[in-house]
Amino acid sequence: MQKQIEIIANSPIRVGAHFKEVLEYKSLILELCKRDLKARYAQTFLGLAWTLINPLISVLLLFFVFGVVIKTNTQGVPPLLFVLAGLCVWNFFSRVVSDSSQSLFGAQTIVKKIYFPRIIIPLSKAIIGIVDLFIVLVLLGFILWYYQYPVSWRILWIFPLMIGIILSSLAVGIWVSALSIRFRDFNQIVPIVLRIGMFISPIGYSLSTVPAHYHWWYQLNPLTGWIETFRRAVLGTDGSPASLWYAVIVSVLLLISGTYYFIRMDKYIGDIL
Repeated sequence: MQKQIEIIANSPIRVGAHFKEVLEYKSLILELCKRDLKARYAQTFLGLAWTLINPLISVLLLFFVFGVVIKTNTQGVPPLLFVLAGLCVWNFFSRVVSDSSQSLFGAQTIVKKIYFPRIIIPLSKAIIGIVDLFIVLVLLGFILWYYQYPVSWRILWIFPLMIGIILSSLAVGIWVSALSIRFRDFNQIVPIVLRIGMFISPIGYSLSTVPAHYHWWYQLNPLTGWIETFRRAVLGTDGSPASLWYAVIVSVLLLISGTYYFIRMDKYIGDIL
């Protein structure tokens, strides 16, 4: 009797095939989003209102630091409005990255029981973050109305900008989720980096106030370009087109490399957890 011998070899990573497989699990993505939204504010008195309270506290804190204490140049824009426009981008980014760092640990029960592309988990965190982003944008619209601030047709640019901001946040979220599994110290490092990032991103000030010899380093942070361009679209402030190109290039590189690294780690995640 002939014995069948099965040879298991490392197959090349096919990102396109992996992406197609992710689309086949769209119902699972939806269920993960529903579960996380319910769990986030379960048994809280204010519930969904926390999505408004958290950014409101942040904007008031940054307004006090940069608008009252330091009094940075806001290019004629009311300081509260200037800070809030920057916070729209930052709030979404920090939420996605923070949630992604713990996402695989939080889903380890289903990760160990059934097979599915694990990249779905950080992807679901980015989708949930869009809810927070929408609420902060509504708050921004209300403040624009309160100040009777004029807007131009350029505000329509926020729609393609949102796509770039979401993909950039997802890229960093994918990297962080994979590295947090491989190196457990990342769970402690991420909150520290986010606290530092809040002040080295131009939320309460513009890139023009940063000394010129630091601009190149500053623009390696993709949030610099996204925040500056978003504020330019909404408020008509000055901004460097180069910073947007830096943001696009860095975000694309992070998304490609992060996806590739995560797919490589995918088959080991169940064992590591």
